[in-house]
Amino acid sequence: MTAATRRTPARIEERLIVALDVPTVKEARELVAKLDGIASFFKLGPWLLCAPGLDDFLDELIERRGKKVFWDCKLYDIGETVRQGVARAAERGISLITVHGDEAILRAAVEGRGTSSLMVFAISVLTSLDEAAIRQLGYTAPLPELVRLRARNAVACGADGLIASAEDNPQEIRRLAGSEALLIGTPGIRPAGSAKDDQRRTGTPADAIARGADYLVVGRPITRHADPAAAAAGIIAEMHAAVS
Repeated sequence: MTAATRRTPARIEERLIVALDVPTVKEARELVAKLDGIASFFKLGPWLLCAPGLDDFLDELIERRGKKVFWDCKLYDIGETVRQGVARAAERGISLITVHGDEAILRAAVEGRGTSSLMVFAISVLTSLDEAAIRQLGYTAPLPELVRLRARNAVACGADGLIASAEDNPQEIRRLAGSEALLIGTPGIRPAGSAKDDQRRTGTPADAIARGADYLVVGRPITRHADPAAAAAGIIAEMHAAVS
């Protein structure tokens, strides 16, 4: 285990990433306004990547509102394409980007971000997949071993973190990967009693934080709630309870 410590935000509120998984920039902008003063980190992914007005919205979030952006593009391509894509994200001031966990892709992504503060996170296994699903994809290793392999690759290639579910036990992932510095971003977060939707490997906010998750990525429990601000505040309260 390396002696380095993780760069986890001191304030628990900054560890919540709200996934702006809505079809229009107008809806995303309205959600950000409703969550002002509550959430400061937002995920932009495939829902909005081709939406009209995204470019200006990105500048608005980063430059005018001072928010952090997680660019969830899950890059999977040849090295030079990944390297240049990550470099452009770093130039725009994006805070976190996801790439697939292959060694060549990870090394290209780390080179692409250069000396910027952009965090590179490797994808392990999507939280919508279980053992049966990864077997259908042709993987012969058990799901936990696949997660550990991706974690070890992330550490070896100099990536900052890994996307993994609460069920994967973030603290154990760090131990097996040999790096206390490895950050873990955890999607599939569902408050107690919430519907799982299409997620298969989930965890409550409190469970994920207690197991060592550094960032929680939450979409529908907030964005589809009648009162998104109240939903986000409730999740943050659960996170506080897990560390108190």
